[in-house]
Amino acid sequence: MDYRKTAEQIYEKVGGRENLVSAAHCATRLRLVIADNGKCDSKAVEEIDGVKGVFFASGQLQIILGTGTVNKVYDEFLAVSGLSAATKAEVKQAAAAQQNVFKRAIKTLGDIFVPIIPAIVASGFLMGIMEALNFMVNNGFIVLDTTSSVFVFAKLFSNVAYTFLPILIAYSAAKAFGGNPYLGAVIGMLMIHPDLQNAWTVATQGVLVKQSVWFGLYEIDLIGYQGHVIPVIIAVWVMCFIEKKLHKIVPEMFDLFVTPLVSVFVTGYLTYSIIGPVFVVIENGIISGIQYLIALPLGIGSFIMGAFYAPTVVAGVHHMYTVIDVGQLAQYGLTYWLPLASAANLGQGGATLAVALKSKNGRTKSMALPSAFSAFMGITEPAIFGVNLRYFKPFICGCAGGACGALLASITGLGASGTGVTGIFGILLCLSMPVQYLLMMAVAVGVSFALTWVFWREEQPAAASDGAGEKTADKAESQAAEPAAPAAGQKADEGLTVYAPVEGEIVARDQIPDETFASGILGDGVGIEPKVGVVVAPFDGTIASVIDSKHAIGMTAANGAELLIHVGVDTVKMNGDGFELFVGMGDTVKAGQKLLTFDIDKIKKAGYPATVAVLVANSAMFETFKVEKLGETRTMEPMIVIK
Repeated sequence: MDYRKTAEQIYEKVGGRENLVSAAHCATRLRLVIADNGKCDSKAVEEIDGVKGVFFASGQLQIILGTGTVNKVYDEFLAVSGLSAATKAEVKQAAAAQQNVFKRAIKTLGDIFVPIIPAIVASGFLMGIMEALNFMVNNGFIVLDTTSSVFVFAKLFSNVAYTFLPILIAYSAAKAFGGNPYLGAVIGMLMIHPDLQNAWTVATQGVLVKQSVWFGLYEIDLIGYQGHVIPVIIAVWVMCFIEKKLHKIVPEMFDLFVTPLVSVFVTGYLTYSIIGPVFVVIENGIISGIQYLIALPLGIGSFIMGAFYAPTVVAGVHHMYTVIDVGQLAQYGLTYWLPLASAANLGQGGATLAVALKSKNGRTKSMALPSAFSAFMGITEPAIFGVNLRYFKPFICGCAGGACGALLASITGLGASGTGVTGIFGILLCLSMPVQYLLMMAVAVGVSFALTWVFWREEQPAAASDGAGEKTADKAESQAAEPAAPAAGQKADEGLTVYAPVEGEIVARDQIPDETFASGILGDGVGIEPKVGVVVAPFDGTIASVIDSKHAIGMTAANGAELLIHVGVDTVKMNGDGFELFVGMGDTVKAGQKLLTFDIDKIKKAGYPATVAVLVANSAMFETFKVEKLGETRTMEPMIVIK
């Protein structure tokens, strides 16, 4: 193809230079941030030679070109447009700026809370365990020395993240807002200074000290902000705003001490006198309003929230719920929201489990079963995006199961002592009410499973032609019932054998939890659910492309086959964290040579499926394309044969 011509046509159809904000690329896609989507003719872009698909996502126009092609078109596009090369992080930032205020706010909350969730989870778990031990000791179920150093220290450890939560939030918020995180931490410290009355004591002691502010204009209560979230975030945003303004106007020789001093002092005074008092009232009103909905008679409010929780995961706004959890813990000592979220996640897991057991398609089973167990552990993305939304009815049935489980949780008054963990392990946060939690689990899973079993019907794949010289897009579907057996008597010199580059479970291409890969527009191939985070070369060849985020590699074989090995879905957003490359572009490699390593747990904890896509980008150029194996595989076992 003419890369220059393709770049010029894309440039014209997206609206020219005045409509472009920034550009970058990943292993397969040209990622553009457009100033005005209305000036972009995406339908015309789809018709351009070499373009395999176009869609808007995360504030970006993503043009699918394929491995080995996208980098060449990108270079020409920069030359045509006059844009400077941007990193994916810069494009992500530019795209976020194009989103509406609500989406930007939700994204910011996610950026703030996701990094501190491990600390909150650790404290929440330990609080639940200590609460259960105290209950059993006080009721004579066990004998335990509560004066031992282990018990006393564990009790101290259990609430430390919640005691100093404003510092954690302030540090993380400053990073998210682009300020100095250590100055942010100072603002968090100011808000729980020991000279302020501890907020936990106000209910029993009342307000002990008041302070006149703004030259006697009014008085404020000198109370700390333990357990509060919104006032801390607003205060740090103000500090970052002041800090960044001062960096621009203060001479460099004075910047080191003037900017931190003024930023902290001004923000501290504003926080004590205005931001804190005002936003505490607002936060308490929000939490009280949510609690009112949850406590509606007969659990109606909880039923509705349980039903709509999963759709908010799809929309990507679920990160804001940590604010609700933390706020409820501060006000009531328990969060009544987390059990609703847990019911919703378990409901999606129950629906996926029904698909796994009812399906007669081996590849659907291999995708649905682990996704169901993942949802039961509280990670629902594989179940929602990989299975339930694809068939849709299971998603609706999962929402119904979540609603019923949330209804029961509300009726029984189920609350959690911490946040951050849902699903089966969420019971550790509800050890004071384990029976209620188990009942909620049973209802959420049972209802969603039963509804899916009754209402979901698996579509039977249409028969596909398998004549010589003919390759059909749905050939893999015609072989869905049983994995293909290795071709008898196959010789090494008959075409190209693509060996498994990763150890794990091979699934059909259409079961890869990414619509772009699953649809085949980037070429035919398979997915692998990895068990070991090592990728090796599947044949002798040349490294055609690598990218900065290290999660994908393009290879070219001697017969011209172009292979893409793409680790995970949306892992470009991890910016290389958890990945290590051992080859560079242009390297000649031998079959079995280590190409890259990746951290499976880190990918999953980041919320992304770890499925490895192995696709032959130019599969349509070959007379025969045959998947030799599905199911369990070790590295270097024959997987695909092309001729």
